[in-house]
Amino acid sequence: MRIVVAPVSEFAPGDRRIVQVGKRSIGVFRIGEKFYALNNYCPHQGGPLCLGRTAPTASSTGPGDYAVNEDLFLACPWHGWEYDVTTGQSYLGPGEAPVRSYGVSVAHGEELGDGVRFPDRVPGPYVAETYDVRVEDDYVVVDTAARGERQVSR
Repeated sequence: MRIVVAPVSEFAPGDRRIVQVGKRSIGVFRIGEKFYALNNYCPHQGGPLCLGRTAPTASSTGPGDYAVNEDLFLACPWHGWEYDVTTGQSYLGPGEAPVRSYGVSVAHGEELGDGVRFPDRVPGPYVAETYDVRVEDDYVVVDTAARGERQVSR
């Protein structure tokens, strides 16, 4: 299933959105020009992971040398367990389960077609007359069929 999150123009770098699709809650993050999606359920004890604080990662080749990377860690608001937003991997202990990640792409409105779901829309009992519509913006789309893939669009 593909889920439309928002138009790219409404999703600034550093933004995050939580979308609810049925019982599934997914956090979508924009880091620079890349998008990532994680299950909003901490594997540790089920906390609302994607509501937690984020912080950039850092790397070093030796004393006095460091670089701040664009990638982010996400800390669960319940117990502070941290996960890499780009992969879902936890680095707190050996063998800890990663959080489920989803593939994310940017699709032109005309490419959406069938098989795409807009969250928070419940079908009613009535059907209105419909008309053909062209959509000309780009949209952030989460693919829930993809597991653990780091997919960048554009």
